[in-house]
Amino acid sequence: MTGEEAAQFQALFDRLVRGVEEVVLGKQHVIRLAFTALFSEGHLLLEDVPGTGKTSLARAIAQSVRGTSNRVQFTPDLLPGDITGVSIYDQRGGTFEFHRGPVFANIVLADEINRASPKTQSALLEVMEEGQVTADGVTHQVTGPFMVIATQNPIEQAGTYRLPEAQLDRFLMKASIGYPDHAATVRILEGAARRAHDVRVAPVLSAESVVEVAALARTVFVDPTINDYVARLVDATRTSPEVRLGASVRGALALIRTAKTYAASQGRHYVTPDDVKALAEPVLAHRLLLDPEAEFDGVSPSRVIGRILVETVPPRSGEDSRADAL
Repeated sequence: MTGEEAAQFQALFDRLVRGVEEVVLGKQHVIRLAFTALFSEGHLLLEDVPGTGKTSLARAIAQSVRGTSNRVQFTPDLLPGDITGVSIYDQRGGTFEFHRGPVFANIVLADEINRASPKTQSALLEVMEEGQVTADGVTHQVTGPFMVIATQNPIEQAGTYRLPEAQLDRFLMKASIGYPDHAATVRILEGAARRAHDVRVAPVLSAESVVEVAALARTVFVDPTINDYVARLVDATRTSPEVRLGASVRGALALIRTAKTYAASQGRHYVTPDDVKALAEPVLAHRLLLDPEAEFDGVSPSRVIGRILVETVPPRSGEDSRADAL
């Protein structure tokens, strides 16, 4: 990526963020994280209390891309075939015909994903990792770009099923929207006459353009010292006394991929240690499995990541490292 391409990337990224910010007021940070996940070709998990705009954010992102989008309301009686699709016997032709499920879309909103059974949740594992669905021994490819935006409620546990660690590891990032500040709340109340689903975001990119922009983000320069820094951060999660299961190699790769996109969104064609620091918590925290005693003492994955960032010495700035490499 050149400096000119990075500037163009930043302008496009900011335009997308401004469009969604018309729907989700005062939450620019989480919106930028969401688009970072999109252009890093990953999936996003939104976990927050009811009424904070999780579904509105997911819907607005889907509308900003001129592609296909589907919304699946996860319930305890939802079956895997309801998501991926089913094979139906055609009596006239004497053959089975595969009817595609809602997962065959560019943006898939999995609303309240933790309300479905583990078997149904696991139906998303293959398509989230490999972009394909296998039914009756036949593989069906999902057209790119493909992104799952899942929401879950952390406080209502009745009738819910905790996401398994393998499923959590498939999500590139996990974010929380939180309540709006006073100024944003006033703006929301001023527009109370408009219903949330009546507000639409004008599409900015076609589905094909999303693929091209994501490919451009992959060309951002990463100095070897940045790779070493990420490796040390991930190693520290595995040796932390509060952690029973640390971040996987997939998590380390995710941190590099998102750091590239984040750098480009800032108008830079190289990654700095600050890019890694900014994304370490949303990328790595949900991949940690804490020791039961640490959980009992009130330790959170975010707190562990924060401590590791303080204790792990970063390399020199990206400008100096890149100058040495060139």
